[in-house]
Amino acid sequence: MTTMKGAAMATLSEAYKEHPPIDPQHIIPLDFQAIRQVPTSHLWPHQTHDEEHAPSSPSSSSIVPVIDLLDPAAGDLIGRACEAWGVFQVVNHGVPSSLLDKVVSEATRLFALPAPVKNRALRTPEGATGYGVARISPFFAQLMWHEGFTIMGSPAAHAKLLWPDDYQHFCDVMEKYQEKVKALAHNLFQLLLNYISPSSPAAAAAVEFDGALQLNSYPPCPSPAQTIGLAPHTDTLFLTILHQSSPGLQLFDPAGLRWSAVDHVPGALTVNVGDLLHVLSNGKFRTARHRAVVMSDTTQRVSMACFYGPPVESVVAPVVSPVDGAPAVYRSVGVKEFLNLKALHLDEALDFIRL
Repeated sequence: MTTMKGAAMATLSEAYKEHPPIDPQHIIPLDFQAIRQVPTSHLWPHQTHDEEHAPSSPSSSSIVPVIDLLDPAAGDLIGRACEAWGVFQVVNHGVPSSLLDKVVSEATRLFALPAPVKNRALRTPEGATGYGVARISPFFAQLMWHEGFTIMGSPAAHAKLLWPDDYQHFCDVMEKYQEKVKALAHNLFQLLLNYISPSSPAAAAAVEFDGALQLNSYPPCPSPAQTIGLAPHTDTLFLTILHQSSPGLQLFDPAGLRWSAVDHVPGALTVNVGDLLHVLSNGKFRTARHRAVVMSDTTQRVSMACFYGPPVESVVAPVVSPVDGAPAVYRSVGVKEFLNLKALHLDEALDFIRL
């Protein structure tokens, strides 16, 4: 499943620093507060807005299940959701609603700052944390209607640049949120590993997660239908746990060849399968291809995505079931190697490790 190399442990942040530096023009977001019409750089032609000209379905009620983690059958329900869609929502997840409200409030406070202030905390070309556009931006000709702030551990260094005399509350909220969501990620991973490998459920407890918290803002837009919040992509690590203030997340259904809106269920957290969990499950769990659309010309949408995976010095190997006799679909891959493949090839990275 996952094994550790003997070298000193590197962090996810250090691994990103080894990637080729990003051109500074792909880091600085638009000053959305000063915009009255969408600039050409952010206009997405309709034919590229939808994958394979796929239509968008307004409802997802029958697609993405909402699972109560207090349900004795939760593990089985989650496993089946990962097989069918790679996405599910959870309630009774252990993250207090008051904390969810606080993290939305603090993210909104951050993105409401004037652009010159936010740019004090700009992500460096070789860096992984701070303010900037989405890391996937260089793969697309057009820019996205989005600004983000990436946190790995304590955000204090950047928060002090934004609020020299008032940064502590932001840090406290973000650190507490990461702590609670990381505990949830461990719980979910144990359930999922038990689903694909019932003979060794205790193995999940030995996996130490590394991760990041991504704050996203999708500002009000004069022409929402002509823009995209985040272009279609899959996530890299094991699990992504998302909290969103309002609807905007869409999931691609390859069977129906259409985009489906993921319902916004107050208090629920949305969980999606990343590429490395897809590999670990030997392709059993679907890696979720998703996007964020811009919904309003008057209302800002914010979301908080926590990404979790094994330490970057570990190796992920497919769990091959002795019951169905299916051969391995992917070769074993180091986390750092896969991060590099993803940085170069985005969603084609899995093709490079397919057997």
